[in-house]
Amino acid sequence: MPVLGFSHYNLRAARASLEELRAFYCEVVGLQVGQRPPFRSFGYWLYAGGYPVLHLSEAGPEENRPAQPLGTFDHAAFRCTGQVQYEHELKRRGIEYRVATVPATRQVQIFLTDPAGNGVELNFASDSVA
Repeated sequence: MPVLGFSHYNLRAARASLEELRAFYCEVVGLQVGQRPPFRSFGYWLYAGGYPVLHLSEAGPEENRPAQPLGTFDHAAFRCTGQVQYEHELKRRGIEYRVATVPATRQVQIFLTDPAGNGVELNFASDSVA
C-alpha cells in the first residue's frame, strides 16, 4: 500500500481572499488556472507541470477561519527555474523574502509568504540560477 506521490494541497478562504490568492500563486509563483470539476462551491485549481497542485476553495461565512493559519503547517514548496527572474519580480512587487542554500546540494531556497500568511518555498537546483 505505498504512497505514489504528493497530489495537492487546499487553501480555503472567503471569495475576496481567493481572488488575491489566485493572483499571487499565478502571477508571483507561476502556477496556472486549469480545469476544475463542477463542484457546488466556488474555487480554482492551480496547475504546475500539468498537475493540479493547489486547490483554492471558497469558505462559507460559518467557517470563520483566522487570518494566520494555526497548527504545524509551515510552508509548501515548489520546484522552479529562473531564480534571478523570480527575485527580480519579488523585488519589483515589494514582496519580502529570504534566500537560503541547502548544505551539500547547493540547492537555493527562496522563502516568502502568500497574502493569507501561508509559507511558500521556491526551490532552485544549483544549476538553475539564470
